Amino acid sequence: MASDTPPPQELSFREEGTGSAIVLLHGIAGDRLVWNAVVPALSEGHRVLAPDLSGHGATPLPGGSTCSFDELEQDVLGLLDRAGIASAHWVGLSAGAFLALRIALNRPERARTLTLVSGAAYCDAHQRAVMDRWWTTYDTEGPDAFALRLLKDLYYPDWIEAHLEVADLLREEVTHRNYTGARAWSRALSSFDEKNRIASLKLPTLMVQAMDDAVVDASHGRILRQTIPGAQIRILVQTGHLVPAERPDELVESVLGLIHKAEADPGRTPG
Repeated sequence: MASDTPPPQELSFREEGTGSAIVLLHGIAGDRLVWNAVVPALSEGHRVLAPDLSGHGATPLPGGSTCSFDELEQDVLGLLDRAGIASAHWVGLSAGAFLALRIALNRPERARTLTLVSGAAYCDAHQRAVMDRWWTTYDTEGPDAFALRLLKDLYYPDWIEAHLEVADLLREEVTHRNYTGARAWSRALSSFDEKNRIASLKLPTLMVQAMDDAVVDASHGRILRQTIPGAQIRILVQTGHLVPAERPDELVESVLGLIHKAEADPGRTPG
């Protein structure tokens, strides 16, 4: 831990079920609610924890925090320590996938499986441009334009047309949310690069990638599959960035398939 890293932050979180632990990590400007459609099925046979990361949802941003990956990692591992969980099945969405990947690399003894949803091993120029566009839109055009920008970037158009209540809810939410933590995490994410370490992963790993993702190109999933020994990939067509909202059944099926296989053969090394 870096000497200038603030002490661990106690995270607000949702917990459901019993059994081996599954930890769900949301992305930038999100919160644990993004997992609402998958928690019930995942928690039928597992203990599911879905935290609000620092500066997101119900977890405040501590003074002096930069939402660095060092900070976020120690916050999440602190949550596991307080819950008495030695190791977990990690599922991360978007920037939460970056965080889950980093935890698996830095603390492999705390990871049983790894599912990266709309994730990547590094932040590329396109992802940085998308984040810059979000904050520029918010600052220059206001919350309504920002909400519209998020709708276009995060969801598959046909899905939003069929779920207009989500658009209405998002427009309402952005007028009340404080995005200081999200902006800080965006800055930390912009320099994230673990592509030179991912070949060292030795745990069951799955990528769930959306073909129509406007934030993280689906090609990142193929890079991860080709580099991580034994990794699997599932690509969902006609699907946008927020897979847990748009395709919850397919995501649950994929996550549980990976977990059940790993728990049935715990001594197996991928590859």
